[in-house]
Amino acid sequence: MTGSPDTVLTFGELLLRLSPPGDERLLQSATLSATFGGCEANVAVGLAQFGVPSRYVSCVPTNAIGDAACRALRAEGVNVDAMLRRDARLGMYFLERGSGLRALRTVYDRAHSGFAQISADDLHVDAWLAGVTWVHSSGIVPALGAGPAEALHALFASARARGVRTSLDCNYRPALWQGRDPQPMITPLASAVDVLIGNPDAFRIMLGVETRGAMPEPPEALFETARALHARWGISHVAITQREVHDASTHGWRAWLWHVADDRLHDGGSYTVRVVDRVGGGDAFAAGLLTMLHEGVEAAQAIRFATAAGAHKLTVPGDWPRTTRTEIAALAQGAHVRTSLA
Repeated sequence: MTGSPDTVLTFGELLLRLSPPGDERLLQSATLSATFGGCEANVAVGLAQFGVPSRYVSCVPTNAIGDAACRALRAEGVNVDAMLRRDARLGMYFLERGSGLRALRTVYDRAHSGFAQISADDLHVDAWLAGVTWVHSSGIVPALGAGPAEALHALFASARARGVRTSLDCNYRPALWQGRDPQPMITPLASAVDVLIGNPDAFRIMLGVETRGAMPEPPEALFETARALHARWGISHVAITQREVHDASTHGWRAWLWHVADDRLHDGGSYTVRVVDRVGGGDAFAAGLLTMLHEGVEAAQAIRFATAAGAHKLTVPGDWPRTTRTEIAALAQGAHVRTSLA
């Protein structure tokens, strides 16, 4: 298995997404649109669209659905040569997009999927990490079970041992944790992470780090949170997203990036977005941020690009972003940006 130099590897569960047309409710009619998605797949696609070589590792079935999933990812420029293939089901989710006062609704059907049954024994780290300089995953993976959690821990440990940078998006999905405390699984990962992404609620629930103040939290409080995360786990970059949901169709979107090298909280700008599809906004943000940091772009520019990428995705249907680097760079230039906090 070979890969382009400086490849970013993303690791997580690929899902089949089933959605009713337009603003219909689930099963209002007999029609459902079938596409593919999932946090880490969305990031891999975003990276490829920004010109970063990306390799995606998941587990898909050895049938026509698995074949279609791999074709769809290859069509987006994502390397799937390391994909695990098993005689097992592909996880699914049903999504009703919502409109106005009617909120988005998600129904998961991913228990006992092929990915949920993997373990550290399924890792092929020498092959997977060949040519890889960055590994990215999310807090969704440990929520799927002890096996995926064990695999992610082992993958991050192998990456760090090879000098490969790592990043974790603290995606918190209450439906996946089902009342379990995520901290015993997530906090050990934090010490193996260079770049941490999340919102204040996710940091509180998954890592036990509180942010003072009510939503939207003031920049001074976010600055303190980023420093606390660094002090406890040595994380070099902390990206903090804020989403204000006015209703299902209108969101406020902004983000900040703290970097240990200059001890500043850099503002990514603010957007008010007429939402077409809220799914994947955080993943597009992660793809934009990793693209910039992977290329050594300074923090202030990196967070402006990432925030614009996340805002843009909210206007695009489906899990995957549909954009270009030029389009996002132009959008970022017009963002309202406050002075960085130090």
